[in-house]
Amino acid sequence: MAEIIQRDGTWAFDGSTVRITPGLHRSVPLFRQTYGEIAVPLEAVAGVVYEPERKRGRLRLRLREGADPLLQATGGRLPDAADPYRLLVDIDRSGVAEYVAEEIRHALLIEQIPKEPAGAYLLPGPPVPVSVRSSDGTVSFDGTRVRIDWSDTSDRVKRATGPRIIALPDLVQVEWLLNSGYEDGFLRFVTNDSVFSKLPPEKDPFALDLWGSARRDLLTALVATAVMARLPHPSARTAGGHGRGELVRGESVRGELARGELVRGDPARFQAAAEDSVPPGAPRTSRASQAPQVPQLRHAPQSPQSPQSPPEDLHDVLLRRLRELGELHRDGVLTDEEFATTKAAVLRDF
Repeated sequence: MAEIIQRDGTWAFDGSTVRITPGLHRSVPLFRQTYGEIAVPLEAVAGVVYEPERKRGRLRLRLREGADPLLQATGGRLPDAADPYRLLVDIDRSGVAEYVAEEIRHALLIEQIPKEPAGAYLLPGPPVPVSVRSSDGTVSFDGTRVRIDWSDTSDRVKRATGPRIIALPDLVQVEWLLNSGYEDGFLRFVTNDSVFSKLPPEKDPFALDLWGSARRDLLTALVATAVMARLPHPSARTAGGHGRGELVRGESVRGELARGELVRGDPARFQAAAEDSVPPGAPRTSRASQAPQVPQLRHAPQSPQSPQSPPEDLHDVLLRRLRELGELHRDGVLTDEEFATTKAAVLRDF
């Protein structure tokens, strides 16, 4: 076993797994301490390097592209101090760091680990449920759905739509960017219906606007990673034609319905667009079967013996939120496009 223990954390390599444990010292960023211990299988490693400096050195682990949902969700934009695959090493322990790096490189050579991108996630990501409070609201993920509860400082548009609940099957992608100090960050959940939305994060009901403490908002990457780990791997989406570039063809009907374009347009255009969204080789159905379905209320299933009571409370909430959106639109707070997109999101939830 090759092991190095530092104030910044501990790395231990047993020949098949690099076990990374963050340090408990206050200098260790909150994100790394919250993310916890990471067990990196050797097949996920692309390389390792020790970078000596005059006072302290850095031990860095490079992972194969597509192997880690954390790196996939953050796009490699984690601050250097928050990178869990980096270890600060005291200068008097540089020899131990070199030994650990050499042991990992030797194992990579013996096992002939490829350096090509991985076809599946080799790390599990953070456990669920996970919940993080950010500057724009609280976001949580239980493994099956994402819930966003807006804060009192959120934009009026978001608060008017109420809590946002997104089922995992409806998600296409997760986009994350940290607040840099001169530009706000965001955590955006891209769905089949919002993929065409061009709303800014502060008004997008599917996005958190990260404008506050970077130390706290950085924790939203935990939710982004947990969701990303449970979405189809990018290589599978690309191979199956479900990348964002392919969504225009297959999801155009739902996207235009969300914006209210097909309702006002020519029915023949709806039929042509609906037929174009059918995958090649799939049976074509009649126009009646391709008509848009009425959204179902998200209630728990009731037993056949008990009749369903009229959802008067939900009806009142819907009317209240539509009135609030209408007032924002009349006051000039919302543009026509923003009003149409937000109204569609509210109606879809009900």
